[in-house]
Amino acid sequence: MSEETLLEFPTDFPVKIMGERRVSPGGGDEFSQTMIELVQRHAPDFDPDTAEIRVSSKGNYLSVTCVVRATSKAQLDALYLEITAHPWVKMAL
Repeated sequence: MSEETLLEFPTDFPVKIMGERRVSPGGGDEFSQTMIELVQRHAPDFDPDTAEIRVSSKGNYLSVTCVVRATSKAQLDALYLEITAHPWVKMAL
């Protein structure tokens, strides 16, 4: 094994993404929809209906938690790189 990891793959792995709440002109939430689409690019079998979306107490921020079926460390690394590079994302865990 070339890359060390404590995870055994495949595994269900929670990804929590936090950022500013963005409401589209139609009233939908752009942040959560965009993050779910991003997650699906790296985990095509992710079911968007299972995403947990929470609004901050003042309503300015959202957290989107997606549990993905991770198949490799490389897959998770690529997902986190794209998430953290997105200008709307404040933090990802």
